[in-house]
This record gives sequence, structure tokens and C-alpha cells, in this order.
Amino acid sequence: MSLDVVILAAGQGTRMRSARPKVLHALAGRPMVRHVLDTADSLGPERLHVVIGHGGEAVRETLADTRASFVVQAEQKGTGHAVAQALEALGDGKVLILYGDVPLIRRETLEALLAEVADDRLGLLTVTLDDPAGYGRIKRDAEGRAVAIVEHKDASEAEREIRECNTGIMAMTADQLRRWLPRLSADNAQGEYYLTDVIAMAAEERLTIATAQPATPVEVEGVNNRAQLARLERAYQLGQAEALMTAGVALADPARLDVRGRLTCGRDVFIDVGCVFEGEVELADGVTVGPYCVIRDSRIGADSRIAAHSVLEGAVLAGAGQVGPFARLRPGTHLASGAKVGNFVETKNARVGEGSKINHLSYVGDAELGRDVNVGAGTITCNYDGARKHRTEIGDAAFIGSNTALVAPVTVGAGATIGAGSTISRDVDAGALAVARSRQTQRDDWQRPTRDD
Repeated sequence: MSLDVVILAAGQGTRMRSARPKVLHALAGRPMVRHVLDTADSLGPERLHVVIGHGGEAVRETLADTRASFVVQAEQKGTGHAVAQALEALGDGKVLILYGDVPLIRRETLEALLAEVADDRLGLLTVTLDDPAGYGRIKRDAEGRAVAIVEHKDASEAEREIRECNTGIMAMTADQLRRWLPRLSADNAQGEYYLTDVIAMAAEERLTIATAQPATPVEVEGVNNRAQLARLERAYQLGQAEALMTAGVALADPARLDVRGRLTCGRDVFIDVGCVFEGEVELADGVTVGPYCVIRDSRIGADSRIAAHSVLEGAVLAGAGQVGPFARLRPGTHLASGAKVGNFVETKNARVGEGSKINHLSYVGDAELGRDVNVGAGTITCNYDGARKHRTEIGDAAFIGSNTALVAPVTVGAGATIGAGSTISRDVDAGALAVARSRQTQRDDWQRPTRDD
């Protein structure tokens, strides 16, 4: 059978206390609904439908790069009403119903659920909870067959003792949905059309209601407020940490790690506490990342050392180099083997040659440094003239004295030396000494001012 996936993402999420649609709040750096959509897409469905309502245009824009189609639920009248908006767009095969605020559902769980669906069967994902308050309960007959779902607000005291709960996730055929949805009633405590009422309809037709359960309850936890979102964030990150440790990565504290993208690690990698990895990050063999670093879209070569509180974005390190502490490597930074960028140094669009050092308190942007260059403290490349960026080129083994300003475009030849405190605005020949600063003067008869009082 073909497969359609319908993702319900129309809710306002008032308990989030936010102008942003609930499903667009981020988990691990991505909107919750994108987690759900990516998992759904991994099942290989013919069609993906997202039901939007409150903040629908923002949801549509966020998912514009996906193959999802959108249907609008203009009024929020319950889950059954939401699914009905997509009814005309469905094919003739299986239909999987998911929720944009249940971001941790796993593909394996959904595959097991879909395997239960046939013309005479539908699949219902349930979960057994120690505290089922607020959840719809699964009613079973004397033979143990699921026959209905009773919402918590409509449940009797005896029904509220049931611990097996509805997750809202279900799968069935499109024909079954077309039979049942028009028969839904809003005669309940909420005055809404519950999708869960189709379970009783299936039982009336003597269809088998096959149930499946997730590996852990966290898979099916929804987000209604900031506290729930924070709990799911930590659950997700702990899963990332466990996967990294299983692959051989050493973590100082698995509870203090955030991966907001994809982190690939080689052997003998060590990551200290409080580090954040965003986008696509690759750490090669033997890399050490100190505490409280942020690394985004970067490749760190073997045996590199990233010291505490460093921020790297769009950077490439060839290997065996050092960065930080308190360094900032901006996009376009390339460090050759053994290069060093030290504390309170910022680089941008800069290539730093093998063995070269920018040890502290400097800015190097739009620059090309050769091998074994030494850049003294307080050096800056003046690369922007107010309208355009210009490049600085520094040859092999050049020595740049402290507190130097290199006014681009400018070239410093191989082996040249720049005296401390210089402002260099013309090219410097290879091997030459360049000094550009005011002459020092001294007055021995000078008296420091004093106060009369």
C-alpha cells in the first residue's frame, strides 16, 4: 500500500506564552515540527501533509524547503476535524497520523505500527504510564481487545485507574478514515471532534485494533509548555551523549552536552562540560575540546586542542593545532597543521600557515599568513575601508611586532620584521625591517601637575 502521513500542527500553544506557533519552538536547534517531518519522511511516504492553523504562514515558510503540502484548519475543532481537512488530499493506501509537538517519535516505532495496518485492521500507538492523568485511556473488553478510547475529562473514576493511555498516534487505511470521519460527533465535555472516536467505530465493525508501544514513554511525550520542552531537550541530548559514548567519545559529563545538528567524531575524542555543537561538526581522532566551547559547521583535524570558552564557526583546522582559550574563529578561517590561535584572538576569512602563531589579543581578517609567522599581541588587520574589504598577505617566517596595524591591501614579505607599535600602509620587502611610529621624546624638566588643595 502507498503511505500518506498527516502531521497536525495547527494548535496555538497558549501555555507556551509566546507569539510563535508552538510547533516552531526549537528542540536541539530545530523546530519541533521539523523533527517530526524528518522522521515521517524517513518512512518513504508518497505524500506528506501538514495541517496548519494558528501562525500557519510562519509554519509554511519554515517548512518551505521540504516536500510537504499544507492544508488549513481555519477553526480549531479538535483532532478529528483537523485530519478531516486533509481527507481530500489522501491517496488510497495507509494513513499515519502524527503530531507536530511530539518531536521524539522514532522511525522504528512507526514502522512497527504501520505493519499492523490492513483493510480489517488499524494500528494504535499506546503507552503505559505511572501517572496517566490527562491522557485518554484505552478500554479493553474481557478478551483484552482494545475497543475504545475515553478522554480523561470524560472518563469515570474507574476508567481513570487505567494506566494504558492513548498517544494520539494511529495508522489506518484511507478508506477507513473516509468512512469514519463524517460520523464524528462533538457531543463531549470539550465540544470537539475527537479523532480517537474512530476506535469505537472500528470496534463496532469488528475490525482488529492492533496496539503497539514505543521503546520509552519519552518518544510520545508532547509539548504544551516551556518546562515540557526543556525536559524533552534534555532527554534528546542524553540520547545524543549515550550514542557518542557508545562510539568511543569521552564526555566529562553526559548531562552537560548539547548537539544541535550532526556531530561526527573519530577515536579518542574528549569533550569537556558545557559544549554546544551546531550544524555539521566533525572532530577527527584525538581532538580535545575544553569546557564551554561553541563549535558550528566546522571540521577539526586530528590531535587539535580547543581550549575553554572558544567559539568556532565555519572553521577548518588541519590538525595538531591549538585554539583558545577565549578565541573566536569566524567563517572562512583555515588553520594549517600546527597553527595556533590564542586567547582573545578573532579571525575571519583568514588562512593561517603551518606552525604560525597568533597568540593573543589580535584581529586577523581577510588575510593569508605563510608558514611560521609570529603575530604579536594587539595586532590588527585593517581590512575594511568603509566600503570594501581588502586582503593582507604575510610571507613565511615574518615577525609582526605587538600593537601593529596592517592597513590593507598590504603585503609583508617573507622573513620581514615589523617593529612594535607600527602602522603599516605600504608593502614591506622580504627580510626588511619596517618601523612606522612617532619618535619618542623626553623632557627632564617636566613637572607633573598638582592640585592646589
